[in-house]
Order: sequence, then structure tokens, then C-alpha cells
Amino acid sequence: MGKLYLVPTPIGNLEDMTLRAIRVLKEVDLILAEDTRTSGKLLQHFEIASPMQSHHMHNEHKTVDQLVKRLQGGETIALISDAGTPAISDPGFLLTRACVENNIEVECLPGATAFVPALVNSGLPNDKFVFEGFLPPKKGRQTRLKILAEENRTMIFYESPYKLVKTLGHLAEYLGSDRNASVSRELTKLYEETVRGSLQEIMGHYTEKPPKGEIVIIVEGKK
Repeated sequence: MGKLYLVPTPIGNLEDMTLRAIRVLKEVDLILAEDTRTSGKLLQHFEIASPMQSHHMHNEHKTVDQLVKRLQGGETIALISDAGTPAISDPGFLLTRACVENNIEVECLPGATAFVPALVNSGLPNDKFVFEGFLPPKKGRQTRLKILAEENRTMIFYESPYKLVKTLGHLAEYLGSDRNASVSRELTKLYEETVRGSLQEIMGHYTEKPPKGEIVIIVEGKK
């Protein structure tokens, strides 16, 4: 029986790649990558020559059975996403579940993920929190926000820079414009930035200065 490795990759700064992650990627029979072009640059940088295959949200349903058979045949496979830890708002859950159901060993290496540094440096309570990822784009967003208005734990959201101001407006509408929040972008990169304040204040800031890069929103729970 083979083994599936879930291997985190840097969210920006290549120095965040662990020595163990590099070793595992060099040793496995196959690397599953969300985008082979993006991951190809990472593998080339660390001189990793293991075979690579595309594995993303549009094809993972079709390839899971084939990958399980390869693992049952004794192969070792590593799954990586474009950035961060697989299965956190990225592909990974379906294959992991299939491996668990077929008694195939799964090992997740520790490593980079965007929401942890964003949460810790937000200055908001982090003893209890809930990870929401991306809010529903249209249908279901209003329903979800009504539920989250009563959430007393710190909340974590992912968002694209193009939709940030709109989402901050929705959060302010349903959670209250004076709710404390924090927005981190470009984590670990040269222009890393964290803006803290009320939802209204942060929305005003990014209305004047449209953001770029990957976004993590941290919102205080209901008091």
C-alpha cells in the first residue's frame, strides 16, 4: 500500500518551504499540482524532478479513483496547491477522504497557510475562531451573513482584491459597521500589509486605495 502526502507550499516567500517538504517532493513517485505551470516554477527552484500531474477542482472528481488504485499499487503521491496547505479552500478533501475510506495512509506536513498569520497579527481574540473561507458569491450569501451576525467567535474569510470593498460592505451591513476587523494582504511578500479598525474604517481605506494581492479578512465575534 502506498501513501498520500499533503504538502504545504509557500504563500509568497520561498524561504517558507520546509526542508522536509522538499525531501518528500523529491522522493515521491508523483506530485499532484493545482496548476502545473505555477508549481513547475517552485519545483524548478528547489531542483525537484519528480513527475507532476494536474489535479484541480475541475478534474478531481474524475481522477480520484485512478489515484486510489495507484496508491493501492504501492506508489507514493504528494498533493500540493498553488500556495498554502492543500484542502484549505483548495483541492484535497476528496482525495484525502477516498484514501481514508480505502485504508490508505495519509500524512499532512505542517507548513504555510494564509489565515494563521493573519489571525495572529490581527490583534483580535484568537483563542476561539471559525474559518469561513470564501463567502457564497451570490445565492446563500445573505443567509450565511445573517447566521454569522450571531457568531461570538472571531471569524476568518478569504476574498479576492476585486471584491474586497463589496464584501466589507456586506459584513458591515449584517454584522455592524463598528465591528472590529483586520485585513491582511500579500502575506510574507515584499508589500505585506495589515489594516486594522472598524469594518467601516477599513472599507473607507480600501475604497481610496484599491488593494492588490491575496486577501484575508479577520472579523471580531459578537460581544
